[in-house]
Amino acid sequence: MMPVTMADPGATVSIARITGKDEAKRHLNELGLVEGDQITVISNNGGNVILQVKDSRIALDEKMANRIQF
Repeated sequence: MMPVTMADPGATVSIARITGKDEAKRHLNELGLVEGDQITVISNNGGNVILQVKDSRIALDEKMANRIQF
């Protein structure tokens, strides 16, 4: 598994695992990031990532994005 920060822009990946403490996992789940769902990497600029999740775009900093593994 690799963190989503390693995915190329334009890539669609399936979330294999979300790591971190329960609070961080809950926050990502509330944003719509759920294990097994597919997301598209819109932009990956120096670790900061913009993701397409269903009908929304979400911007995450490097620390939070590294918790999402595909």
